[in-house]
Amino acid sequence: MKIAIEPAGPVAIDIPIPGSKSLTNRALICASLAKGTSRLKSASFSDDVRALSGALNLLGIPIVPLERENAIVVHSGGARDVSGHFQMGNAGTATRFFTSLLCTGKGNFIVDGDERMRERPIGGLVDALRALGADIRYTVKDGCPPLDIRSSGLKGGKCSVGGETSSQFVSSLLMAAPAAEGDVEITVLGELASKPYVEITLEVMRQFGVTVNRQGYRRFTIPKGTAYTPGEVAIEADGASANYFLAMAAVTGGKARVRGIGSGSKQGEVQFVKILERMGCAVAWGPDWIEVTGKTLRGVDVDMNDCPDSAQTLACVALFARGGTRVRNVRNLRVKETDRIAALVKELGKLGAKVKEEADGFTVVPPSAFKPAEIATYKDHRMAMSFAVAATAAPGVVIRDPECVSKSYPYFFEQLEAQGIRVLRK
Repeated sequence: MKIAIEPAGPVAIDIPIPGSKSLTNRALICASLAKGTSRLKSASFSDDVRALSGALNLLGIPIVPLERENAIVVHSGGARDVSGHFQMGNAGTATRFFTSLLCTGKGNFIVDGDERMRERPIGGLVDALRALGADIRYTVKDGCPPLDIRSSGLKGGKCSVGGETSSQFVSSLLMAAPAAEGDVEITVLGELASKPYVEITLEVMRQFGVTVNRQGYRRFTIPKGTAYTPGEVAIEADGASANYFLAMAAVTGGKARVRGIGSGSKQGEVQFVKILERMGCAVAWGPDWIEVTGKTLRGVDVDMNDCPDSAQTLACVALFARGGTRVRNVRNLRVKETDRIAALVKELGKLGAKVKEEADGFTVVPPSAFKPAEIATYKDHRMAMSFAVAATAAPGVVIRDPECVSKSYPYFFEQLEAQGIRVLRK
């Protein structure tokens, strides 16, 4: 299928945003390691969450989705002694988090993914888990899934992990550490990428009763005997998802208010809103809402390491700015669902933009006139939703394979239609 969005002038959007898949998956791991029943309110029901929920069910941890109530119930009984083969698709977050969780139990496990997942790095996480006593072997290619895990419990000890490839390695280790048999000390080597994602990991752990001792982003210590407690946790709306609608206000000169996330959020993706403000937009914040009013846009030079999932969104906003926009320090975009930097360079060029590819980012110079084009999505949900932003203001933009949005936001295009934006399916 293909879709096109019919530009109709300034948007007027007021929309509740679904729960964060990042927060939901973290809460699923913590709840699974707690003994008892937990309830996740306002949870995400994205493909990534379904992948992790399905794997946990197969592991013997009942996960009960209550979609009408926007809730997920987790029944955890503690120790497990099972074996299994788990197919995680291209759910990178779920794969990395689940790998560490498996090492805390007992059994023989195979963790695999689709063709792209088999190219995505996991070696840094595996090396750290081995240092904590895990027995993990590569079955096809060193450093990437599939993984053969022969687990007899995570012993504990000291490990180190490089911070530049993925903050998910650190988050995965942190969440599994309370289930280790001894103390766990995690040292981060180099600069940690996407620090806010580690902050939200620590916050979810606190919600389940675990506080981590830390020295900045260099060292984290979890003492023996630390344990999660079950409970009811509210999942905040997804910051990266909210940004698509705020970006539509920016490029059309309209107004958008998103609900479920606000001034107190710890999600790094809310930094995107401050970038829109630098570009000329008017921004207002409430405790559980954010509002953007589009104004004349100007190009910016920004470090997006704290909000990498919104880099593609900003690239599409940059098409409508005066002057070029430089996005820096997002090298890890190359190991996501696709090489997002290379994909942006190619697809933005189809619209007439001049795009310079850098090792750690890109520069976008807006087109003097837009060219109609079909945009490839590379099975990447963020490519589809980011170029939907461009389509609200530039005619002739057709998006291929829009179904890929189900990875994080299954009803994205339906919600656009509910906001009065015409979506044409071809």
